[in-house]
Amino acid sequence: MRRRSIYCSTRADIAPQGVWCGRKASDPGGGSVKSMANAKKKRRRRWYIAGAVVFVLGAAALVMASRDRNTLISPTHLVAVKLGPITNAVVAVGRIEPYRKVEVKSKASGIVQKLFVHAGDTVHRGQLLAQLDREQLRAEVRAAQAQLQAAQAALEEARATYRMDVVEAKGPDVPFLRAAARRAKGLYAEGIDSRQSLDQAEQSYQVALNNQAAAIRNVSVAHAAVDQARANVAEQKATLADAEENLAYATIRSPIDGIVLSRNVEVGDAVSSILVLGSQATLVVTLGDMQRVYLKGKVDEADIGKVFLGQPARIHVESYPHRTFLGRVVRIAPMGVRKNNLTTFAVRVSVKNPQGVLRANMTGNGELVIQRKKHVLLIPESALFYAVRNRPYVHLYDPAAPKGFRKVFVNLGITNGIDAQVLSGISAGQKVVRQ
Repeated sequence: MRRRSIYCSTRADIAPQGVWCGRKASDPGGGSVKSMANAKKKRRRRWYIAGAVVFVLGAAALVMASRDRNTLISPTHLVAVKLGPITNAVVAVGRIEPYRKVEVKSKASGIVQKLFVHAGDTVHRGQLLAQLDREQLRAEVRAAQAQLQAAQAALEEARATYRMDVVEAKGPDVPFLRAAARRAKGLYAEGIDSRQSLDQAEQSYQVALNNQAAAIRNVSVAHAAVDQARANVAEQKATLADAEENLAYATIRSPIDGIVLSRNVEVGDAVSSILVLGSQATLVVTLGDMQRVYLKGKVDEADIGKVFLGQPARIHVESYPHRTFLGRVVRIAPMGVRKNNLTTFAVRVSVKNPQGVLRANMTGNGELVIQRKKHVLLIPESALFYAVRNRPYVHLYDPAAPKGFRKVFVNLGITNGIDAQVLSGISAGQKVVRQ
């Protein structure tokens, strides 16, 4: 005899009036028909819910698939082909410099007593810039003048001595004394005069001859003394001239017309002479002519072959980002400078600065124009792609295409690193997709 399992339920939907017990549905000997029906209903509800979810997802997919292809590409990635100018240029990076810049240094040493200009002042050639203390320099001038006067007096004395020696060298008494000696000798021979008179006459004659010989010897000595005194006078004149020049150097004046770029000393500062220390001397002021300026730039060796004298250029500075200054290449360095494994060549570009808005040491970028075209088709280089053998193409926006764009090959002209000229393949107004 089989063992029967008893199933009892207190659920209201099965035994609302109380507890009902009976055989399980799996029991061959009995089961609940109602419980089996409820289980089937639950399974059907699950299938209905799953089917509804699948239907909703499928409908959403169909809606997304049927939407306009424009939603596949962000508008920020679309750019229109436009008409405009383009310039192919070589870039020279550098700074603005005045054509004439002078570092003014003093030729005299001393203490700054007065300053007459400030940075930014306009000055003219010969205008007073600064003045050093001149008391010591004036004393040196007075001392040099006194020494010159003493030397001139010594020269006059030497000249007087020389003249006296020249006169004595001529022996003005010698002819007379010679004649007297001859006459005394004749009288003595005739017995008219005494031997003593003859001896006195001959002695006077010999003394005159000796004095003449001594005077002749003294003439050369006196002449040398005159030359030495004359040289001393010349030396003292040069000393006086140097002292007067140093006194003049204590007043520092502008050598050019221009602007004071910097003032490097103040009242009371010590200034050293450029004649003594050379380039290490104290810098007083720096002057520059800012009416004519140039860009001192550097060009990479890969582009220097495209640069030539007279080449037009457009200059941009950070201080005036929306303004362009025109210029021309006036100098190209024959030798490059290698630094950090890069070789660059110095290029000088003259820049017009009529209003004086460009200032010294401003950072500038020069576009050395190689080729310029107007009213041509332009697209950004970020919208270009390259196939095999570097053949360029673009993604032309097309809502009907599967991806929202189609591949179109183009022919390019010049480029400036930002935009590229399109010769054929697309037309103005069409849109292309950026990378």
